[in-house]
Amino acid sequence: MLQGYNKQAIVVSETPLIHTGLQNVVDSHIKQMGLLHFSDVNSISYNELIRTSVVIVELGGDEQKLVNECETFYSLINQFREIHWIFLVSKNCFAKAVEWLMRPETTLLSTCESIDSVARAILLGSQKVERISDSLLTSEVEKGSEEEVHPLLTISEKQVLRLLGKGWGINQIAQLLKKSNKTISAQKHSAMRRLSLKTNADMYAWINSFQGLKELNLLSMYRDTEKWKNWVVN
Repeated sequence: MLQGYNKQAIVVSETPLIHTGLQNVVDSHIKQMGLLHFSDVNSISYNELIRTSVVIVELGGDEQKLVNECETFYSLINQFREIHWIFLVSKNCFAKAVEWLMRPETTLLSTCESIDSVARAILLGSQKVERISDSLLTSEVEKGSEEEVHPLLTISEKQVLRLLGKGWGINQIAQLLKKSNKTISAQKHSAMRRLSLKTNADMYAWINSFQGLKELNLLSMYRDTEKWKNWVVN
């Protein structure tokens, strides 16, 4: 455990499920650390920041909002160099995040990163984690076309993916929903096509990413699962 984890952490996000998921991480694995929740960086006081070890921020919004946020955090990073700043960054925010926020004190993680990866970044600290997640670097190297905006999943597709994410099999889902195995499989594969996922491994990686957990409303279930009780940092 790093020095300073008797202090507190701060999470800044407009997404309630991000707050829930990170609270579960802290409650399960960093019990001596308090977690303060803010939807807006401007609500954080100086006194709260000087007692803070880690700040986890979800970046997003339109271009002007993103620029304003980056300017604010750039200033704060310069003032509070002892804080480890972890930014959850979507692909379309990546270039701005690198331009404004890539510093020795910061880590950039994809919003599609798994909960485990975010928890590991908190526990290991800025000196031991990868500074930019591989998925962000890969998307930057391979860019050449605009990022696709995936169409929303249908209610049935979300329902199937949500149950798969909770450990149900195709047969069990079919019995629960009183549908045929063929229908459930078709809805699963339709959802995968919408999300451009080619394999079951890709599908489960997406389900267990922040993006997937948010869309499927699965973050809140982590408190009660063995996944959190048995989670160990490698």
